[in-house]
Parts: sequence; C-alpha cells; structure tokens
Amino acid sequence: MQIFLITFGVFLAVVVAMAIGYIFQKKTISGSCGGLGTIGIEKECDCPEPCDNRKKKMAKEEARRKMLTDNRII
Repeated sequence: MQIFLITFGVFLAVVVAMAIGYIFQKKTISGSCGGLGTIGIEKECDCPEPCDNRKKKMAKEEARRKMLTDNRII
C-alpha cells in the first residue's frame, strides 16, 4: 500500500507541475515532430475528393447553418 501511495503522489506532483506550467506560460503541449504540416500534408485525409461520410457531414452542417440563418430572430 505504501508503494501505491508514493506512486500516486509522484504522478499527482507531475500533473500539478504540468498544470502550473501551462497556467504561467499559456503554451499548449505539442509534439517534437511538428505534426503533419511539416511533411506537407494539409489535412488528415489527403484525398482529392471527400468520401461519402464526409460529404454527408458537410451537407448536414450546411443545412444546419442555412436553417440557423433563415430562422434568425434578429
């Protein structure tokens, strides 16, 4: 039980230190490689045309946006 409490305390101290660092620096956590942008990929899916599921999501979002603008009170 003592090892568990020590381990828990160490993890808690690391999380608190990371939180304090974030609060003071206002810097997001990022990887060392820079992500997909460093190798020239603009988006996750590098397809020339979106797939059917993506087209459905885009159409749904467009319909929602149109409904919100058409039914605006102000």
